[in-house]
Amino acid sequence: MDAPLILTLALNTEAETFFDALRKQHFPPERNFLKAHLTLFHHLPPHEPQIRHDIETLCATQQIISLPVTQVVSIGRGVAYKIESTPLQQLHKHFQERWQPWLIPQDKQKLWPHITVQNKVAPQLAQELQQQLSTAFKPFTIQGTGLRLWNYLGGGPWELVQSFLFKD
Repeated sequence: MDAPLILTLALNTEAETFFDALRKQHFPPERNFLKAHLTLFHHLPPHEPQIRHDIETLCATQQIISLPVTQVVSIGRGVAYKIESTPLQQLHKHFQERWQPWLIPQDKQKLWPHITVQNKVAPQLAQELQQQLSTAFKPFTIQGTGLRLWNYLGGGPWELVQSFLFKD
């Protein structure tokens, strides 16, 4: 079977730099294969032409999305920054409706947008980092600038298939 596709939201350069630095500092190095990202869909069919068509069609008219970063949250064995954005939820819902026949249960759920900066560590380490980052946290806003489609290679880095920029 061919590798499934993963769809992520592309972030503005400053946001990627900020979250990548946190990942380098706090993510276990042997597991840190990826740059900071916000996953929209985890398992899309690689040979379904409607997927790319729908992405291209949406990106041709989609404005850059403002993404309020509202808090530092625990994800059990890691830490993430929570994003609250109605336009992002609407974009995700649009694709869910279009791609319903191909979605796995995880991708049929309501989107919980977040950017992970630590994962797969002891719960106490995650709790300590969450408290440390929360102490200095002030809400801020980043931008979603497009979409990225990846091949999931299993257990390691993803392979970029294509980037799609939002309309300016």
